[in-house]
Order: sequence, then C-alpha cells, then structure tokens
Amino acid sequence: MTTRNFGARIKRNEDPQLLTGRAQFVDDIHIPGTLHAAFKRSDYAHARIVSIDVETAKSMPGVVAVYTAADLGDFWQPSPLLVPPPPAEHVIFNARTGAQLAKDKVRHVGEAIVMVVAESRYLAEDAVETIVVDYEPLDPVLELEAGLAEQAAAIHEDLGHNMAAHVIQRKGDYEAAKAKADLVISRRIIYDRGISAPMEGRGIVAHYDPLARKLTVWDSTQAPLPIRNGLAAMFGLSERQVQVIAPFIGGGFGPKIMMFYPEETLVPWAAMRLNRPIKWIEDRQEHFYATTHDRSQLHDSEIALSKEGKILGVKDFFLHDTGAYNPYGLTPPLNTQCTLLGPYIVPNYYTEFKVVFTNKTIVTPYRGAGRQHGVFVMERLLDLAAKELGLDPVEIRRRNLIPPDQFPWSNEIIYQDFAPLVFDSGNYEAVLNKTKAMIGWDEFREAKRRGEMAGKKVGIGLVMYIEGTGIGPYEGARVQVEASGKTTVVTGVGTQGQGHYTSFAQIAADALGVSVRDVYVSTGDSGQFNWGTGTFASRGAVVAGSAVNAAAQIVRGKVIKLAAEFLEASEADIELVDGFAQVRGVPDSRVSLATLAAKANPLRGAVEPGTEPGLEGTAYFGPKMGATANGAHAMIVEVDPETFNLKILKYVVVHDCGRLINPMIVEGQVHGGVAQGIGNAFYEQLVYDENGQLLNASFMDYLLPTALDVPRMDLGHEETPSPLNPLGIKGAGEAGAIPVGCLFAQALEDALGLADLEILEMPLSPLRLWEMATRSSGGPA
Repeated sequence: MTTRNFGARIKRNEDPQLLTGRAQFVDDIHIPGTLHAAFKRSDYAHARIVSIDVETAKSMPGVVAVYTAADLGDFWQPSPLLVPPPPAEHVIFNARTGAQLAKDKVRHVGEAIVMVVAESRYLAEDAVETIVVDYEPLDPVLELEAGLAEQAAAIHEDLGHNMAAHVIQRKGDYEAAKAKADLVISRRIIYDRGISAPMEGRGIVAHYDPLARKLTVWDSTQAPLPIRNGLAAMFGLSERQVQVIAPFIGGGFGPKIMMFYPEETLVPWAAMRLNRPIKWIEDRQEHFYATTHDRSQLHDSEIALSKEGKILGVKDFFLHDTGAYNPYGLTPPLNTQCTLLGPYIVPNYYTEFKVVFTNKTIVTPYRGAGRQHGVFVMERLLDLAAKELGLDPVEIRRRNLIPPDQFPWSNEIIYQDFAPLVFDSGNYEAVLNKTKAMIGWDEFREAKRRGEMAGKKVGIGLVMYIEGTGIGPYEGARVQVEASGKTTVVTGVGTQGQGHYTSFAQIAADALGVSVRDVYVSTGDSGQFNWGTGTFASRGAVVAGSAVNAAAQIVRGKVIKLAAEFLEASEADIELVDGFAQVRGVPDSRVSLATLAAKANPLRGAVEPGTEPGLEGTAYFGPKMGATANGAHAMIVEVDPETFNLKILKYVVVHDCGRLINPMIVEGQVHGGVAQGIGNAFYEQLVYDENGQLLNASFMDYLLPTALDVPRMDLGHEETPSPLNPLGIKGAGEAGAIPVGCLFAQALEDALGLADLEILEMPLSPLRLWEMATRSSGGPA
C-alpha cells in the first residue's frame, strides 16, 4: 500500500540542490555580453535636486550608458499603487508613490537618482563615484508626532502635510464599556524600525531577444506573475512576450513582494534600449537604504476590565511610519488593528491610526507585517492588568479566550483582504494548556516561590497570538502525469525557502498514488504558468496548495476512468498505488500510470469527440476569507546582572496551523521565524541621526542574532482543521516571529523582579535594558 505523504515528515526535495551548490539564484545567471548596472543614490534625506553632472561618468572607459530621470522621457512615471485602501468605516488615503529615478526632489537617503550601465560592476561603481549632484537641503521629517505638526516640512508639497492615511474602525461602544469597568489601564507603547536582512539581497537580470521579440527577466521577487504583467504593459508587449522567472531565492520575508522597485523596471528598459543583457545585484549597504523596511509604530493604548479580569473593551490609537512613499497601501497598520484582538473575547473595540510620511526608506510588510505590534500591545496590557488584579498571567488569558464552540467568530472590523475579520476555527485553551505544560509554568513558579533561584535573574513568560493567513484572491496549478512516469506540478507562486517543492509534491503524490520523489515541481516561472498573485501573507500552502490538490483530483479522475476502461473494471474498484492503477483486491490486474499517460496521448487514430489529450488538469483556488492560525510562545530566560546580556534557557512554541502537510517543514518555518523575532526583540534597530542619516547601515553595527543566540526549541502542534479549504490547512510562515517581542518583555520583567519595571518598547538591547532597570530601581536612567 502506498505510504500516505500528507502529514509525513518527508525530507525536502529541494535540499540536495541547495546543499551541493547546484541551486540557481539570480546572480548565477550568466549571459554572454552582459552589462552591469549601478546607481547613484541620494546622500540626503530631504532635498531639492538643483543639478546633476554626469559628464565625467559618461566619458569613462567601459561605461555604456548613464541615465537620469530626464533621459527616461515618457517612461519616467510613478510606480503603481499596489494595494488600495480598505472599505472600512472611516478612511482617508493619500497615495504617493515614487518614480524610477528622483527628478526634482529626494525624499530619503538612498533614493535612486542616476543609473550607470557599464561592462562590469566595478566600472559602473567607479563611474557612480564621479557623478556630482548639487542639492538644496530641506528639513527632514523623522519623528511621527513631529511629522504631523503644522510647522513640519511637507514631504509631498502638493499634499501640504504629512498624513498619508487616517483609518478608524470600531466594534461596540468602548466608552460605555469603560464607564462600567473596575480597572482601566493606559500606556504608551513604541515599536521601532528594522530590516529583513535576507542572505540574498535583491537582484535582476534582463535579456531582450529582438529576433524572438521576447523579454526574459530573472528577478528575486515574491510575485513573478504580477511583475510579468506590469512589465508587458509598460513596454507595450504581449504578456506572452515577457517571461519572468523567480529562481531559488535566498530569503524573501515580505520586502521582495514590493513592486515595482526602480531597478525592476529600469534594468529591463535599458536592456531593450541597448540590446544587451543587463544585471544588477544589490549589495549589502544598498539593502539598508533601497529595500523596504518595517516595524515603526507609536501606540497610545487602553484596556478596560472587570475586577475578575474579563476584558470589557480596548481602545488603541497609533501612528504608523510609512516612510517617504506608500505604494503598499495600508497592509501593515490594518494587520496591527486586526491582530491586536488576539484569541480573546473583546466585546468593545475602538481602533484608530494615522499613517505618516517621513524622510526614511519606504515601509512595506516584513515577516509579521504589523501583526507583532498589535500582539505586543494586547499582551502587554494583559500583563499589566494581571499585575494590578493579582492574577497569574496565564489565568487572565484563559479567562478571556474565545471558546471552541463559538467559531466562526466575527470581529466586526475589516481585515487586509478587505473582508470582515472572521476567525474560522481554533481551540485556544488547548494551545494554552499545552504550552503551559511544555514550559513547566507551574513548576517554575513554585521553584521561584520556594527561593530555589535566589541570586539568579531568571524569569518565565507565556504569550498568545493569532495569525491571519491564506488570503486571496487566488492561485492556480497544473498537474500532469507524463509518459515518463513522472508527475509534474506547475504553479505561479514563487518560493523563497518555504519547502514548496516538497509540500506541493506531497499533496499531488497522495492524490495520484505516486512517490514524492517522482513529482517535479515548478514554481515562479511565468513561462510555465500564466496566472497567480504571489507568495506573501502565509498563503502559499493554503491557496496554491489547495489549487494543486484540486488539479491533482482532476487528474486522478482521468486516471481512474482510463484505467477502468483498460482493465475492464468498474471505476469504483480502481485504486492508485505506487505508480500503478489496479483493481482493488486483484493487485495483478494493474497498469502503470506511465502507460496510461502514453495511451491518453495517441500519435495516430480516431478519438471520441470531446476527448482531452493527456492526463493533465488545471485548477484554481480562491478563499472567501483568510484562515486564522494561532499559537502560544513561552520561554525561560536568565539575565546577567552585570552586563544585562541574556541567555534563553528554554523556548516553547505551540502552533495551530490546521492539518500539517509536513511537520518538519512547519517546524523549520517556526524556527526561522523565532530567530527573526529574537533579532527584532533584542538585537536589531535602525538608528538615524537628526539629519535622517542611517548610522548603522552595515552588519558591523546592525546586530543580527547568530546561531549562538538562537536556542533550541520545543515545538508542539494543535490541529483544528480550517473549514475554508478542502485540505483543512492554515498558514505558518509568520507564526514564529509574531509574539517574540512581548514574550521577551514579560519574561525579562519577571527575571529582573523590579516592582515598577514596565517594558513598553521594542527592540531592546543590553544597554537599553540596563537603563530601564536602573531607572526602575531608583537610579539615574
């Protein structure tokens, strides 16, 4: 009998390529005659461009072309608005997107001004160094509250102010709930900026073949098909004349879903203009300036509770930093609004945010995409309430959980997919109980009470979260059984390490009764599949995986029908086992799928009208709303009282992402997310001076956690199948990163044991933790 693949811990199909250095990334594309691009970028955060002198650069040996905004002609245009504002109750949205090259004004350090194309990257960089830009400096807008002040310089003068958006959503009547509350807690909470720091930065190679009239682009993007569609429209080509390939990608994490970056349009444009292939690969310093950031928000938050610790309502007003432009709409702040509710019953909710233009790099989603902020606010408010009411932190959470018999649970506000926020399924108390048991919560608290940890700064924390996943609009897939005996799965989503080559193969293999190793998966190539949206919002397995399942079921039906005819049996008696179709109970009466595939594609002869050739099926899947995953993190941490460095002694994650396609892949996703969450909580922070200059734009100064800082993790799973797709699955890509900041805050407060210490900001550092502890213990901050 064929071993069931769905739910099995199967090693990844893609790993042999990756581990032996045979995986192709964008920089591995080498086409004879390739030119290389480099960019002159702004030295100022906010300035007018008075003049640009490129004459020396143009005259340098090996330089083929130099382009300013003026040289682009009609091709110069603002990038499209990717995500329009939601249909919420109160929405003001002022769209401002950047163009390929700055023309009259620069609005953040690193904004592209001039593109140089040369015979090598070295020559291009040397030419960039000779370009002289004369600037008229303007006052930079760097802080959120100051940016909204009447006297602040307008980043976009036609707008006259710096408010990019204003959104209000509400559920119930918070003020009425507050009037009845026994306890009201208000705090200001800060969550600062960070970068995604993937192993591979962005990159693009473009080649135009004038004889075939075809443009081929290799792009480290998370959205190859939308990129293809956009380039075709820009260049006046048929979509069939443009092929965009997203090969192996060394980490996406969200910023690579952004489109269009200037380089993504300029490199293909110049390749067509010069009739030469062109390559641009982002260097590490460019990544700090030219690839989008995430995280910065300022919250004024309030929670109203009964004396028993039941939440009566929450009010949250926050400012969100979108940077110089807002091409990605309101996705991160909407995620913050919605994720703040957590797995809890919140009868009354008032949530309002303003988005602020600043003279910093653009902000778009990065793993978690605003969810961290909302979870941090709610979990911190619950911790403060537990302290005030004398409740155990776990108990106050338990008292407010949505019970499992109340799903689907409507939250009455709009989510990032523009649909009402509805939690489809979950068993939150089971997750809480398992996490509490795995971390040894009661045992730790009792040991600390008995004084067994005297002299040590050791603390424990446990927090919960929800994760909106699997949003639409749709993805598609094509599945084919070939005469070679192999099965091919093709889908338009790109892959950046999520294990799609294996998980999609597992889905198809189960439907067709074949080995996972005999399933070839192609992703992210517009020449292979024509429709799709992209890999983001923890949606790949849910949406594309469901499309793979639907396509495989179509093929399964064709195989069984053809096998029944071939074996002269009833379709109901046919089973698919180990690459064969056989009569149930008569295993000698069988035929290979390879034979059936050849029979389904005859080279001669007549067929019945309406017969389709091959064993192939194409299907699409689009959910009516996103599937909501959930989970809890817990840890035990020790703080060095002298240096305020910390050591994580134990880390536990329990996650519910519905039915698991491959537990090992899910665990790998969680491991990576926790590592990034630890970085966001205790290591990574972008530091700007008063002129908007980034002071730590290198890995010498911008700290990332290493293998020594990331602990081994104990992982547990709960499975509540989602009713929104046939496989019952939910996403897991961001679960590891979302609640780490608030977990650090809770555990560190417990470890330091200072009565008035409240950690209400992220990220931390040993120095910042020392400052806060010193202030709380009565010393100078």
